[in-house]
Amino acid sequence: MANALQEQLLKAGLASKQKVRDVKTQKRRDKKSRIDDGSSAFKQEVAEQKRLQALKDKALNEQRFAEASERGQVRGLITEFTKSAIKIPAYAEVKFNYTLDNKIYSLYIDEKLQAELLKGQLGIVRYEDKSYLVPHKLAERVKLLVPQWCGYLWQQDESKAVVVEDDPYADYAIPDDLMW
Repeated sequence: MANALQEQLLKAGLASKQKVRDVKTQKRRDKKSRIDDGSSAFKQEVAEQKRLQALKDKALNEQRFAEASERGQVRGLITEFTKSAIKIPAYAEVKFNYTLDNKIYSLYIDEKLQAELLKGQLGIVRYEDKSYLVPHKLAERVKLLVPQWCGYLWQQDESKAVVVEDDPYADYAIPDDLMW
């Protein structure tokens, strides 16, 4: 039934078998070589914009780092967070995961430190393959000067802080054991 028109044209003598084969072959070739120019051009343009933005951000970060290094702020920051780092208990059982540069790092802490991290009172700074638990204000300063060292810093997003009035689960508490 799909080729009823072709069969009618063949019976009427208006088309030949060779012409039908050529049309099928041409259709198949067109289908294989069909490229959506509009969407691929748009995707390439977006990818190029992202690449340029990443280069711009990297240059800005390097400039900030160079300026801070000249003023000795980075060296002072390193000594400050190594001295004011909170000691991690030796026998902590809670595993706290955080990401830095698309890598997942784990840190074993106790429940008190976990609660402080999740409330935003502490942050994690990773320097020379070692993680430091530092106060939130110090972690913010590290993030401003050297963002590639700041491993975990809890921040409240005003855009996500929308309260839903008709939330059916508002009366239920969220369990504390939901960790990834």
